[in-house]
Amino acid sequence: QVQLVESGGGLVQPGGSQRLSCTASGRIFRISAMGWYRQAPGSQRELVATITEDGGTNYARSVKGRFTISRDNAKNTVYLQMDSLNPEDTADYYCNANLWTSRATMVVNWGQGTQVTVSV
Repeated sequence: QVQLVESGGGLVQPGGSQRLSCTASGRIFRISAMGWYRQAPGSQRELVATITEDGGTNYARSVKGRFTISRDNAKNTVYLQMDSLNPEDTADYYCNANLWTSRATMVVNWGQGTQVTVSV
């Protein structure tokens, strides 16, 4: 079984920065795409950014130019560097990974989330 654990959330002032980390552990044969999603109270979960195994990235319009997703394959870790934060970025942030647990089995895993609050 595979577990994803996020860290790095907390309170940050508008205009500030925050770095989130997510590490996968367990039975992992190979990790394909990884990503970050977020969900504000009363809202749907939305895509923030994704990154392929080879480093290709995709961002939501709302964060493009402010957030940077990256990964360390040796550590099974994905990061989200968030700059120029505003109150609209306040949400629970979830890590996602598409991975192979064997040569024949691919699964999708989610972390339990880390809260980011942008406020004075």
